[in-house]
Amino acid sequence: MSESMQVNATTRDERGKGASRRLRRQGLVPGIVYGGHEEPKAISVKHNELIQQLGKEAFYSSLLDLDIDGAVSKVVLKDLQRHPAKPFILHVDFLRVSSGDKLRMLVPLHFENEAASVGVKKGGQVSHSVTEVEVSCLPADLPEFIVVDMGKMDIGDIIHVSELRLPEGVELTKSLDPETPVVMIHSALTHEPESSDEEGGEGTTE
Repeated sequence: MSESMQVNATTRDERGKGASRRLRRQGLVPGIVYGGHEEPKAISVKHNELIQQLGKEAFYSSLLDLDIDGAVSKVVLKDLQRHPAKPFILHVDFLRVSSGDKLRMLVPLHFENEAASVGVKKGGQVSHSVTEVEVSCLPADLPEFIVVDMGKMDIGDIIHVSELRLPEGVELTKSLDPETPVVMIHSALTHEPESSDEEGGEGTTE
């Protein structure tokens, strides 16, 4: 189960692009919180505080305590709008959660024992095809990540989506085919030198 983190926010009354630009000049990120059988609420969050939180991988797949003017709600991060060229957050969306309603969230995969795996020790190379999966679960069961143990994988072995070991109460959604490869170990590619015949050994002409 993920550990709750706190985000401090304030209600904002002004809407529109002009108001959002003014907030950003003040070091604030405009945002919105919605869901949970309540009306959406426009909020703002301090940019520096949000950047610090976003540096934690768990922030993206954890229950968050969103404190809006002293009133705390349980939420999850649902969307971020980043500046295309600068390290700025332009907008943030939070979704209110209820303890009895299931969530659909993207959760990262953690690949453990990769360097110590049988195949890698033999010189095999690792290919990751999937690094996160969408899960469905109750908020209390939301995992920060899902472990993929590669310790026993040999050259030629593949772990598929259907073979992922999920925590209790967590299910995969149908966003990925069960037979989609997650990670595999294959032989290192070898390149044979071109023969001298192909490099111009045509014989002398008279």
